[in-house]
Amino acid sequence: MLRPYQQKAIDDLYDWLRCNNGNPCLELPTGAGKSHIVAALTKNAVQSWPKTRILMLTHQKELIEQNYEKLLQHWPNAPVGIYSASVGKRQLGNPITFAGIQSVRSKAERIGWIDLCIIDECHLINHKDQGSYRSLLAELWAINPNMRVIGLTASPYRLGHGLITDKPAIFDDIIKPVSIEELVQGGFLAPLRSKLTGTQYDLSGIHKRGGEYIESELMARLDTDFYNFAIAKEIVAIGRDRKSWLLFCTGVEHSRHMAEILREAHGVTAEVVTGDTPKQERERILSAFKAGRIRALANCAVLTTGFDAPQIDLVAMLRPTMSPSLYVQMAGRGMRIAPGKEDCLVLDFAGVVQQHGPITAIQPPKKAGEGGGEPLQKSCENCWEIVHISAKVCPACGEPFPAADPEEKDFSLRQDDIMGLDIEEMPVTSWHWKKHTSRSSGKHMLAVTYYGALSDAPVTEYLTVAHEGYAGQKAIKTIASIVERSGAVLSSDLTMEGWATALNASNPPSLIAHKRDGKYRRIINRSW
Repeated sequence: MLRPYQQKAIDDLYDWLRCNNGNPCLELPTGAGKSHIVAALTKNAVQSWPKTRILMLTHQKELIEQNYEKLLQHWPNAPVGIYSASVGKRQLGNPITFAGIQSVRSKAERIGWIDLCIIDECHLINHKDQGSYRSLLAELWAINPNMRVIGLTASPYRLGHGLITDKPAIFDDIIKPVSIEELVQGGFLAPLRSKLTGTQYDLSGIHKRGGEYIESELMARLDTDFYNFAIAKEIVAIGRDRKSWLLFCTGVEHSRHMAEILREAHGVTAEVVTGDTPKQERERILSAFKAGRIRALANCAVLTTGFDAPQIDLVAMLRPTMSPSLYVQMAGRGMRIAPGKEDCLVLDFAGVVQQHGPITAIQPPKKAGEGGGEPLQKSCENCWEIVHISAKVCPACGEPFPAADPEEKDFSLRQDDIMGLDIEEMPVTSWHWKKHTSRSSGKHMLAVTYYGALSDAPVTEYLTVAHEGYAGQKAIKTIASIVERSGAVLSSDLTMEGWATALNASNPPSLIAHKRDGKYRRIINRSW
């Protein structure tokens, strides 16, 4: 049984495909259950159109196995095969094939006709017409020019290239059926907390290549006894009440050194997983970590995707990165829910939170040659919780921040703690709808202003019902939901002014949850 937002993801996807040509990408937060969505989508497509042939691609053995397992949960007799050297299977000819890109990149002729190609972690596809994915897709399009490609990712951007819809990338639109905020509010994800650590890496003078720090220079600077012993001591002190620690390190040797120090200097059960760890040993370590027999697990770039350990309640970032995708993936490992787990603590020794800001407000990386500043944040001097710059009271310990200097710049629009969940609730006493015309674009839309008590500032929401593409479709869906719950009577022949009149005569919600989104407010939830 799908969760409501998972079914919404499939509905939104079908709506987009019906209304548009091209290839959409589903943006789904880590922990949203992409495997279940893929399973339901695949089952529906093959059962509704029996001649459909589907190829599911990804880059990692664990993701292939997870997606395959979830499909069999939804459809035990699914006509599916796996083609992956790492899994040890080479099965072609089924209506559904789950494959590893490295195993099938030169097998387009053997794969043959494909109607739908679904790609997990699709931000790995090169923007330019090069690389394994682009080469295989080009050959598959030569066989079937009408093949549609659907991407799935938690981070629809590439370092140095921007959004994965920026041409010449293959994707044409990004569909975002649910946000991190909604998943946290619904109890489907655990919130993160971030602490400003006493030990901070000095990255001055470290060069970048391709927009990212050069790993050899990072290793030489950061993998030292000075840093490693100080960081291990701080993790042990701050994480004393945390049961399951995941460390993201800069390199293989760095990972080994951190696990060794935690074991020998602090008596912590600690292991390390790298790309060179033998398969059986890796499975033993991960199984023991998930079972709680290993408290700390250090790794370098191998547990960012395809690894689910819901009990993780402390993530230590010891790897500086310019990549927002990698940042989101590292942070997301701690957001799975588990019994007795309230949140996950993020210890940021590498300045990653300060670099990229909250994971609920990630900005796509700049394209090559474009500049960019760093997000602003502050920390509580009482407990060192990292919060966004506009916070007046520390959400962790209740300590008030000193009053801001009126001469200082107003940073109230910024959200720079790791979650950015400055969600406010307002009881609604009335609302007012009207037709609104954008000053910048001249496009028409509906605007609704929610009113609360006299002391509450009104909150205005803009619904782009007249816009083309997904923005318009999403606004229409929002209106449909509001109409259903408010009792409004709308007909298709009404003008936008008529819609506003009908909605003004209906019942407003009793409560809204909203948060700042740029210079506007975004409605997270409406309750009647």
